[in-house]
Amino acid sequence: MHSDDQTPDAANAASQGPSRRSFLKQTGGLLGVALAPPIASQAEALADKLAPASPILSGQINVSLNINGQAKNLRLEPRTTLLDTLREHLDLTGTKKGCDHGQCGACTVHIDGKRVNSCLTLAVMAQGKQITTIEGLAKGEELHPMQEAFLKHDGFQCGYCTPGQIMSGVACVKEGHATTDDQAREWMSGNICRCGAYPNILAAVREVANKG
Repeated sequence: MHSDDQTPDAANAASQGPSRRSFLKQTGGLLGVALAPPIASQAEALADKLAPASPILSGQINVSLNINGQAKNLRLEPRTTLLDTLREHLDLTGTKKGCDHGQCGACTVHIDGKRVNSCLTLAVMAQGKQITTIEGLAKGEELHPMQEAFLKHDGFQCGYCTPGQIMSGVACVKEGHATTDDQAREWMSGNICRCGAYPNILAAVREVANKG
């Protein structure tokens, strides 16, 4: 068989005109020619418009935070989390970095009185809000009742999760979610203690709830 011989199927395909593949290539090329200039010009115009003024493109932005009653003005990358801001930029290391995925609660802080995982919160999202960390819970030398209860009931072992447990416990009581043992367990379930000091933590939270 000669190299230029064709099978019946190939001959039929050739007689039917351009293949589907060649058709798509041709139409794709035409569409590319038709659409490319407008899209390219729009992208260039948008880039020219954003480049001079956008702080994000420069790498850092100004961030103003109110932390434990004090104003803090910082230059941060927009992606910086509140947790990293506290620990790396403000030396407030009481807030712990555990899983860094919002699953352990070690990084719990209060924003406008509500508990949040600071590892999942961008610092820029907290501007204009009241942020409270474990360092701001006591009043001078006077411990917060929850801190005193944790000491009284020995609600910690290694202590790594303790700041988050205390911050969550304070909010839990304030929310009215610690009226029973089961309720407190449920609403504190986002805070993990790998040492297993749960009975003592529960006793501390319930004592504060009962006094309130």
